[in-house]
Amino acid sequence: MSNPDHSLERKGKAGANRWRGRRPRTRPVAMNPVDHPMGGGEGRASGGHPRSRNGIKSKGYKTRTPKKYSNKFIIEKRKK
Repeated sequence: MSNPDHSLERKGKAGANRWRGRRPRTRPVAMNPVDHPMGGGEGRASGGHPRSRNGIKSKGYKTRTPKKYSNKFIIEKRKK
């Protein structure tokens, strides 16, 4: 490791992260419905089903087409 003290550095304030080009991350649940599929709702309503920014389901949703031509070559599922 070239600089072992790198992990000990303190940024000091939120603006210091901005100087490094890192923009703040906003939770999708806190957004409006026009901004994100999980946004909107009254009060602290939960986000509903997890989706990406363009509305595609995420976290466990199967994205592969079951009628794909190469499916006939898959004899057995891979062990998890």
